[in-house]
Amino acid sequence: MSDPVLQIAHLSVSLDRRQVLADVTLTVRAGEFVVVVGPNGAGKTTLLRAAAGLVPSSGEIAIGGVPLARLSPQERARSLGYLPQGHVFHWPLTVFDIVALGRLPRGAGADLSDADREAIGIAMQETGTEQFAARPVTTLSGGERARVAMARVLATEAPLILTDEPTASLDLRHQITVIEMLRRHANSFGAVLAVLHDLALAARHADRIVVIDGGRVVADGPPREVLTSERLAETFGVKADVIEARGAPLIFPWAVSGTP
Repeated sequence: MSDPVLQIAHLSVSLDRRQVLADVTLTVRAGEFVVVVGPNGAGKTTLLRAAAGLVPSSGEIAIGGVPLARLSPQERARSLGYLPQGHVFHWPLTVFDIVALGRLPRGAGADLSDADREAIGIAMQETGTEQFAARPVTTLSGGERARVAMARVLATEAPLILTDEPTASLDLRHQITVIEMLRRHANSFGAVLAVLHDLALAARHADRIVVIDGGRVVADGPPREVLTSERLAETFGVKADVIEARGAPLIFPWAVSGTP
Protein backbone atom coordinates (compact mmCIF):
# COMPACT_ATOMS: atom_id res chain seq x y z
CA MET A 1 0.00 0.00 0.00
CA SER A 2 1.38 3.41 -0.96
CA ASP A 3 2.05 6.22 1.51
CA PRO A 4 -0.69 8.72 2.42
CA VAL A 5 -0.38 12.09 0.71
CA LEU A 6 -3.45 13.65 2.33
CA GLN A 7 -4.89 12.59 5.67
CA ILE A 8 -8.08 14.11 7.06
CA ALA A 9 -9.45 12.95 10.39
CA HIS A 10 -12.62 14.06 12.20
CA LEU A 11 -12.78 17.27 10.19
CA SER A 12 -15.61 19.67 10.99
CA VAL A 13 -16.26 23.13 9.53
CA SER A 14 -18.82 25.75 10.48
CA LEU A 15 -19.42 28.83 8.34
CA ASP A 16 -21.74 31.69 9.33
CA ARG A 17 -22.79 29.67 12.39
CA ARG A 18 -23.91 26.77 10.19
CA GLN A 19 -22.16 23.40 10.30
CA VAL A 20 -21.06 22.55 6.76
CA LEU A 21 -18.87 19.49 7.45
CA ALA A 22 -19.17 17.07 10.36
CA ASP A 23 -16.60 14.46 11.40
CA VAL A 24 -15.18 13.82 7.92
CA THR A 25 -12.35 11.28 7.77
CA LEU A 26 -10.57 10.63 4.48
CA THR A 27 -7.15 9.45 3.26
CA VAL A 28 -5.74 9.92 -0.25
CA ARG A 29 -2.63 7.87 -1.01
CA ALA A 30 0.10 8.31 -3.58
CA GLY A 31 -1.13 7.06 -6.95
CA GLU A 32 -4.80 7.66 -6.17
CA PHE A 33 -7.33 9.74 -8.07
CA VAL A 34 -10.20 10.27 -5.64
CA VAL A 35 -13.40 12.05 -6.68
CA VAL A 36 -15.86 13.69 -4.30
CA VAL A 37 -19.50 13.77 -5.38
CA GLY A 38 -22.74 14.78 -3.74
CA PRO A 39 -25.80 17.00 -4.11
CA ASN A 40 -25.59 20.78 -4.18
CA GLY A 41 -24.74 22.23 -0.79
CA ALA A 42 -23.39 18.95 0.57
CA GLY A 43 -20.03 20.47 1.57
CA LYS A 44 -17.81 19.31 -1.29
CA THR A 45 -16.15 22.66 -2.02
CA THR A 46 -15.72 23.35 1.68
CA LEU A 47 -13.91 20.03 2.05
CA LEU A 48 -11.35 21.06 -0.57
CA ARG A 49 -10.94 24.53 0.91
CA ALA A 50 -10.42 23.08 4.37
CA ALA A 51 -7.85 20.60 3.04
CA ALA A 52 -5.99 23.55 1.49
CA GLY A 53 -6.13 25.47 4.77
CA LEU A 54 -8.38 28.20 3.39
CA VAL A 55 -11.20 27.97 5.95
CA PRO A 56 -11.09 27.48 9.73
CA SER A 57 -11.71 23.89 10.78
CA SER A 58 -11.42 21.47 13.66
CA GLY A 59 -9.93 18.01 13.40
CA GLU A 60 -6.68 16.91 11.78
CA ILE A 61 -5.26 17.56 8.30
CA ALA A 62 -1.81 16.35 7.23
CA ILE A 63 0.04 16.60 3.92
CA GLY A 64 2.74 13.99 3.42
CA GLY A 65 2.48 13.11 7.09
CA VAL A 66 3.09 16.69 8.27
CA PRO A 67 0.24 18.55 10.01
CA LEU A 68 -1.03 21.32 7.76
CA ALA A 69 -0.69 23.89 10.55
CA ARG A 70 3.06 23.20 10.77
CA LEU A 71 3.70 23.95 7.09
CA SER A 72 4.81 27.46 6.18
CA PRO A 73 2.87 29.16 3.35
CA GLN A 74 5.68 28.35 0.90
CA GLU A 75 5.91 24.72 2.06
CA ARG A 76 2.15 24.40 1.73
CA ALA A 77 2.27 25.85 -1.81
CA ARG A 78 4.97 23.35 -2.77
CA SER A 79 2.99 20.47 -1.28
CA LEU A 80 -0.39 21.08 -2.86
CA GLY A 81 -1.87 22.76 -5.90
CA TYR A 82 -5.38 24.12 -5.43
CA LEU A 83 -7.61 24.84 -8.41
CA PRO A 84 -10.93 26.42 -7.40
CA GLN A 85 -14.01 26.92 -9.50
CA GLY A 86 -14.24 29.96 -11.71
CA HIS A 87 -10.80 30.55 -13.27
CA VAL A 88 -11.08 34.33 -12.82
CA PHE A 89 -8.15 36.37 -14.13
CA HIS A 90 -8.31 40.10 -13.42
CA TRP A 91 -5.10 41.26 -15.09
CA PRO A 92 -4.15 40.92 -18.79
CA LEU A 93 -0.95 38.97 -18.13
CA THR A 94 0.23 36.70 -20.91
CA VAL A 95 -0.61 33.04 -20.65
CA PHE A 96 3.08 32.21 -20.25
CA ASP A 97 3.34 34.60 -17.30
CA ILE A 98 0.22 33.14 -15.70
CA VAL A 99 1.59 29.60 -15.93
CA ALA A 100 4.98 30.82 -14.66
CA LEU A 101 3.27 31.93 -11.45
CA GLY A 102 3.06 28.25 -10.61
CA ARG A 103 6.84 28.29 -10.13
CA LEU A 104 6.81 30.91 -7.36
CA PRO A 105 6.66 28.30 -4.56
CA ARG A 106 9.79 26.77 -6.08
CA GLY A 107 11.67 30.04 -5.66
CA ALA A 108 11.30 31.32 -9.22
CA GLY A 109 12.02 35.01 -9.68
CA ALA A 110 12.28 37.37 -12.62
CA ASP A 111 14.94 35.13 -14.18
CA LEU A 112 13.48 31.67 -14.68
CA SER A 113 15.82 28.72 -14.34
CA ASP A 114 16.06 25.93 -16.89
CA ALA A 115 14.05 23.74 -14.50
CA ASP A 116 11.34 26.43 -14.28
CA ARG A 117 11.11 26.76 -18.05
CA GLU A 118 10.97 23.00 -18.49
CA ALA A 119 8.15 22.65 -15.96
CA ILE A 120 6.22 25.52 -17.59
CA GLY A 121 6.70 24.03 -21.04
CA ILE A 122 5.53 20.59 -19.97
CA ALA A 123 2.45 22.04 -18.23
CA MET A 124 1.50 24.10 -21.30
CA GLN A 125 2.03 21.15 -23.61
CA GLU A 126 -0.09 18.90 -21.37
CA THR A 127 -2.95 21.41 -21.40
CA GLY A 128 -2.66 22.42 -25.05
CA THR A 129 -2.05 26.05 -24.17
CA GLU A 130 1.32 26.60 -25.94
CA GLN A 131 -0.35 28.43 -28.83
CA PHE A 132 -1.69 31.01 -26.37
CA ALA A 133 1.68 31.70 -24.69
CA ALA A 134 1.97 35.32 -25.83
CA ARG A 135 -1.72 36.21 -25.62
CA PRO A 136 -3.22 38.14 -22.69
CA VAL A 137 -5.20 35.63 -20.67
CA THR A 138 -8.19 38.01 -20.62
CA THR A 139 -8.63 37.52 -24.38
CA LEU A 140 -9.28 33.78 -24.04
CA SER A 141 -12.59 31.96 -23.83
CA GLY A 142 -13.81 30.49 -20.55
CA GLY A 143 -12.73 27.00 -21.53
CA GLU A 144 -9.30 28.20 -22.63
CA ARG A 145 -8.83 30.04 -19.35
CA ALA A 146 -9.73 26.88 -17.48
CA ARG A 147 -6.91 25.05 -19.26
CA VAL A 148 -4.48 27.87 -18.43
CA ALA A 149 -5.46 27.63 -14.77
CA MET A 150 -4.80 23.90 -14.88
CA ALA A 151 -1.40 24.52 -16.50
CA ARG A 152 -0.46 26.88 -13.67
CA VAL A 153 -1.28 24.19 -11.10
CA LEU A 154 0.67 21.52 -13.01
CA ALA A 155 3.71 23.84 -13.29
CA THR A 156 3.89 23.93 -9.50
CA GLU A 157 4.85 20.22 -9.52
CA ALA A 158 3.06 19.78 -6.21
CA PRO A 159 2.45 16.11 -5.35
CA LEU A 160 -1.15 16.78 -4.28
CA ILE A 161 -3.73 18.46 -6.51
CA LEU A 162 -7.04 19.65 -5.07
CA THR A 163 -9.42 20.69 -7.84
CA ASP A 164 -13.05 21.80 -7.80
CA GLU A 165 -15.04 21.10 -10.97
CA PRO A 166 -11.99 21.14 -13.29
CA THR A 167 -14.10 20.24 -16.34
CA ALA A 168 -16.68 23.03 -15.95
CA SER A 169 -17.02 25.15 -19.12
CA LEU A 170 -14.94 22.69 -21.17
CA ASP A 171 -16.15 20.96 -24.32
CA LEU A 172 -16.29 17.15 -24.36
CA ARG A 173 -12.82 16.70 -25.82
CA HIS A 174 -11.16 18.94 -23.29
CA GLN A 175 -13.15 17.47 -20.41
CA ILE A 176 -11.58 14.12 -21.19
CA THR A 177 -8.17 15.74 -21.75
CA VAL A 178 -8.19 17.41 -18.32
CA ILE A 179 -9.39 14.28 -16.51
CA GLU A 180 -6.68 12.23 -18.25
CA MET A 181 -4.08 14.81 -17.12
CA LEU A 182 -5.22 14.38 -13.54
CA ARG A 183 -5.15 10.63 -13.98
CA ARG A 184 -1.55 10.78 -15.23
CA HIS A 185 -0.57 12.99 -12.29
CA ALA A 186 -1.92 10.35 -9.90
CA ASN A 187 -0.26 7.55 -11.87
CA SER A 188 3.10 9.29 -11.43
CA PHE A 189 2.63 8.83 -7.66
CA GLY A 190 1.15 12.19 -7.09
CA ALA A 191 -2.40 12.27 -5.73
CA VAL A 192 -5.60 14.01 -6.79
CA LEU A 193 -8.73 14.91 -4.83
CA ALA A 194 -11.32 16.35 -7.21
CA VAL A 195 -14.92 17.50 -6.92
CA LEU A 196 -17.00 16.51 -9.95
CA HIS A 197 -20.68 16.73 -10.82
CA ASP A 198 -20.24 14.53 -13.88
CA LEU A 199 -20.75 11.04 -12.49
CA ALA A 200 -19.85 9.44 -15.83
CA LEU A 201 -16.37 11.00 -15.78
CA ALA A 202 -15.98 10.14 -12.11
CA ALA A 203 -16.97 6.52 -12.66
CA ARG A 204 -14.67 6.10 -15.65
CA HIS A 205 -11.49 7.60 -14.17
CA ALA A 206 -11.59 7.60 -10.36
CA ASP A 207 -9.96 4.97 -8.18
CA ARG A 208 -12.39 5.82 -5.42
CA ILE A 209 -15.53 7.88 -5.12
CA VAL A 210 -16.39 9.64 -1.88
CA VAL A 211 -20.05 10.62 -1.52
CA ILE A 212 -20.84 13.53 0.78
CA ASP A 213 -24.37 14.36 1.86
CA GLY A 214 -25.33 16.83 4.54
CA GLY A 215 -21.70 17.47 5.40
CA ARG A 216 -20.92 13.83 6.14
CA VAL A 217 -19.25 11.02 4.20
CA VAL A 218 -21.97 8.50 3.41
CA ALA A 219 -19.98 6.26 1.04
CA ASP A 220 -16.35 5.74 0.08
CA GLY A 221 -15.15 3.05 -2.29
CA PRO A 222 -14.61 1.93 -5.89
CA PRO A 223 -17.07 3.45 -8.40
CA ARG A 224 -18.97 0.22 -9.04
CA GLU A 225 -19.56 -0.26 -5.31
CA VAL A 226 -20.59 3.33 -4.63
CA LEU A 227 -22.59 4.38 -7.70
CA THR A 228 -25.53 2.05 -7.27
CA SER A 229 -29.18 2.71 -8.07
CA GLU A 230 -29.94 2.65 -4.36
CA ARG A 231 -27.24 5.21 -3.53
CA LEU A 232 -28.30 7.52 -6.37
CA ALA A 233 -31.89 7.42 -5.14
CA GLU A 234 -30.97 8.01 -1.50
CA THR A 235 -28.34 10.73 -2.00
CA PHE A 236 -29.26 12.45 -5.26
CA GLY A 237 -33.01 11.83 -5.23
CA VAL A 238 -33.12 10.31 -8.71
CA LYS A 239 -34.23 7.03 -10.19
CA ALA A 240 -31.42 5.68 -12.35
CA ASP A 241 -30.41 2.51 -14.12
CA VAL A 242 -26.76 1.55 -13.69
CA ILE A 243 -25.07 -0.78 -16.16
CA GLU A 244 -21.41 -1.57 -16.74
CA ALA A 245 -19.61 -0.39 -19.87
CA ARG A 246 -15.86 -0.63 -20.51
CA GLY A 247 -15.34 -1.75 -16.93
CA ALA A 248 -17.05 1.24 -15.29
CA PRO A 249 -20.60 2.03 -14.16
CA LEU A 250 -22.73 3.85 -16.72
CA ILE A 251 -25.62 5.80 -15.22
CA PHE A 252 -28.97 6.53 -16.88
CA PRO A 253 -31.06 8.84 -14.68
CA TRP A 254 -34.68 8.87 -15.82
CA ALA A 255 -36.86 10.35 -13.08
CA VAL A 256 -36.86 12.16 -9.76
CA SER A 257 -37.34 9.78 -6.84
CA GLY A 258 -40.93 9.66 -5.69
CA THR A 259 -42.41 10.23 -9.15
CA PRO A 260 -44.23 7.48 -11.07
